[in-house]
Amino acid sequence: MTPTRWTGRNAGLVLSGALAVLLLLLALAAPLVAPYDPAAGRLADRLLDPGSPGHLLGTDGQGRDLLSRLVWGGRASLTGGLVPVTVATVAGTLLGIAAGLGGRLTEQALLRTLDVLYAFPGVLLAIAVASLLTPGLGATVLALSVVLTPAVARVAFTETRRIRSSEYLEAARVSGAGWGALVLRQVVPVVAPVVLVYASSLVGLAVVYAAGLSFLGLGVAPPTAEWGAMLDELRPALLTHPWVAVLPALVILAVSVVFNTLGEALRTRIGDAAAHLPRATPAAARRAAKQVTR
Repeated sequence: MTPTRWTGRNAGLVLSGALAVLLLLLALAAPLVAPYDPAAGRLADRLLDPGSPGHLLGTDGQGRDLLSRLVWGGRASLTGGLVPVTVATVAGTLLGIAAGLGGRLTEQALLRTLDVLYAFPGVLLAIAVASLLTPGLGATVLALSVVLTPAVARVAFTETRRIRSSEYLEAARVSGAGWGALVLRQVVPVVAPVVLVYASSLVGLAVVYAAGLSFLGLGVAPPTAEWGAMLDELRPALLTHPWVAVLPALVILAVSVVFNTLGEALRTRIGDAAAHLPRATPAAARRAAKQVTR
């Protein structure tokens, strides 16, 4: 493969991946990067425009530095996006594999339960779950985990069902492999790439949902710095200081685009998940049988 060809296929993956890592590093290094205490304000400096002396991005209605609050807000906002996706990936993969490899009764019971959750619009389901809990980051994580798990489970189930009649799985069963060994050694390596690519595309959506819950008062509450809560706090200044008021929204949009681009780039890079399926030949079946009986 020539360098030009490599660059053309991977530029999006490298750029979006680097930006995603940079966002995570900024959030982790917030105490070192933020120029001010995000909770400390000065009413004499309230609603300063971007570019004001000492405040690169201006200040909010309480005179708090917006750059510092945006950097610190990345901790809560990215946690609200990444943790639910991680939980949904693990739980959804296990449920999808269980439905795909289980009997007819197990499959129908799991799928119908997931369909009930999947039938609700994601935003409404997140609001419904979060409204039953005490507002905070924990409520955001739990609500979004419930919202995202059914979709991940569907992807895992589809891939598991695609391979469950393969010869190499039949050989593993005949050789006496237990359910755990069958799943870990034969099913997960095939299902995981597809699920991970899909999950990476959910991070941007989860960040938007987390910000939306905080904007509605169901997630992280002020004075904790969080992009959705900041957007709600700055809403009264939208007409008088629009550039200050829309900064959190622009950050949410930019982060969502970065993670969505990363998900699409990973999908293009990995390609069709069928390429990861071992060929269902007698030789492959014998190799699978030897592997699970070691």
